[in-house]
This record gives sequence, C-alpha cells and structure tokens, in this order.
Amino acid sequence: MTRISSSPAARPGVWHRAALRLGLFVLVAPLCAWGVLALYYGSWPRGVCVALALLYGAAHLAVALFAPRRWVIPGCLAVFLLPLAAFQLMRPANDRPWQADVAQAPYAEINGDQITIHNVRNCAYRSETEFTPVFETRHYDLAKLRTADVFLVDWGLRHVAHTMISFGFTDGQYLCFSIETRKEVGEEYSAFKGLFRQYEVIFIAADERDLVRLRTNFRQGETVRLYRMVKTTPQTVRGVFLGYLDRINSLHRRPEWYNAVTENCMVGFFQIARQHAAPGRGRWHWSVLLNGYADQRAYDNGALNTTLPFDELRERSVINPRAEAAGDAPDFSARIREGLPGTTRPETPSQTQK
Repeated sequence: MTRISSSPAARPGVWHRAALRLGLFVLVAPLCAWGVLALYYGSWPRGVCVALALLYGAAHLAVALFAPRRWVIPGCLAVFLLPLAAFQLMRPANDRPWQADVAQAPYAEINGDQITIHNVRNCAYRSETEFTPVFETRHYDLAKLRTADVFLVDWGLRHVAHTMISFGFTDGQYLCFSIETRKEVGEEYSAFKGLFRQYEVIFIAADERDLVRLRTNFRQGETVRLYRMVKTTPQTVRGVFLGYLDRINSLHRRPEWYNAVTENCMVGFFQIARQHAAPGRGRWHWSVLLNGYADQRAYDNGALNTTLPFDELRERSVINPRAEAAGDAPDFSARIREGLPGTTRPETPSQTQK
C-alpha cells in the first residue's frame, strides 16, 4: 500500500492559505496601528486609554488571525468602530490645567474700526523656561492697519518651520499671531502625538517682544526670518486680520483640537489667507505642509521683495542679530525691521504696495 505524505511540502494548499492570511493581515494592519495609537493617546484618563487600546488591539488581532478569511476585512472594519467612535467622542476643552504661557486665550471685541483684544501675551522672560506671564488688553484702530509680515522659524529641520504672522499699524503697534498647541502642565510637544487629539489648538495673540524674542534671544538653535508681504493690498491685510480675530473668538467660544498635519501653524494661516487671496492665488501647494519652503513659494509668486535673488533675500531676512541687540527695547519691532529688504515702517498705505 502506498503511503501518502502529509508534510507541508506535500500540501501546497497550506502555504497558499497561509500567504492569503498574511496578505489580509498586512492589509488591515494600518487600521490596527491607527486605532491602538488613537486610543492610547486619547484625552481620557491614562488607565482608560491603555485599557481601551489593549482591548481593541486584541480584538483586531483575533479577527485578523483566526476569523474565516472572508470575514477578516468586514470583521476588522467592525471592531475598528471602537477607536473611531472613541476618537470622535473625545472633546476638547478650555478649562484644563494649562501651562502659564497659554493659560489665557485671546478674544476680541469689534466695534466698527475700533478693536479691543483681551489676553494679548507679553511675557517677561528671564530664560526660555523662566518668565513672568503677562496678559494685557490692547486697543487697535483698523483704519491704521497697513502691513502683514511673516516670520519663519527654523529649528534645524529645514523642511518644516514654525510660521507666525504679524500685523503692523501706523501708530507703531504690531500684533503677532502664532498657532500652537495649548499644553497642559507637564506636557511636552510631540508632532507624533499631535496627530491623535493630544492637544487643543490656540491662536496666541502677542507682542513681538514675546513671540519673536523668545525664539531669537532665549531658545537655542532657532533661526528666525522676517518677510514683508509687499504685494498685499490694505484690503487683503484687513481681511486676513479680521479672519484671525474671527478664529480667536471662535476658539474662545468652542475649543478645537490641534493636528500636526491638518490644523497647525501654516495650515491655519493658509486657510485664513486663501479666503482673501487675489484671483489665481490661494491654491493648495505642497509647501503648505513642508513650510520650510514657503518663503521660496511666496518669492516665486511675487508676494515677497524680488529685487534681490532669493538666496540673498533669505540670508538678509535673518533677524536674530537685530533681535539680540534690541533686547526688551520698546521699539523692538522697528529695530528688527531696520534695513530688511522690502520693509519700512507702516506709515502710509502706499508703502505696502511698493
């Protein structure tokens, strides 16, 4: 009698089924990874987040490894509803134990051209981490609004920078906005965690001696460049400024989550600016995400001073030495702009259109 071998090598169907199972496992693995991370970094108590992440991970793996093959994808999609629902149920808040520099969120009162902004930050720094938090109420006249300047802060990545925008008035005032994470006491920033509703977003409204000087005079390894938006009309500047005020008021009423990709410093600026862009401008471009190249993009579009080659403009736009020399001087904003290409004091409307 002939003996039939039952070894795996003699049964190609075993390897075929194993390959199919492996392929299905790889196909649904991204769902599992996202779901586990979304639950683990959730905004609920740490123990609850860990328990939910373990529960979901075990359920997903059980379906992927042991369910009949035809049920793997439907089953994984079904259990994926757990992290998806939990992610949507996470709610941002305005009443957490915030770090001192983001303890007060700005908001604005608008009465015609008269603007009152509460909680304008103007911290007195002794070092990057030692400072006296100061929040002020300031008044601005829209009729005196003239210029919009963009700060790009490079902390060594080159491809990605921090973006801030500052508005200049003919009375010498500047108001700077920085879109950041609103961190709680003990939290540190992580771009990876910023993908999973770990932080609320805040639009900081501040004196340039706070936002700019913090990065030029106190933090180490950050290079700050200042560019004047020379082709921006007064009407566009006004529209973008009011767009920022609308956002800070919206966040004051109803907090929102920060997201390292979809709601960050550059995307937030772009979403506001594109609503007031000239026809043909305001289109999405990859430099919105890789915003270390945003200055090159703006230069190519003619939004920056083009009387110099871009590399020279970029080099001459570094303001660290000026900011360090200016220190806490009352005319800090004027000093960091002295001699920069395309920048003059915002005294007349015509200066913003040169």
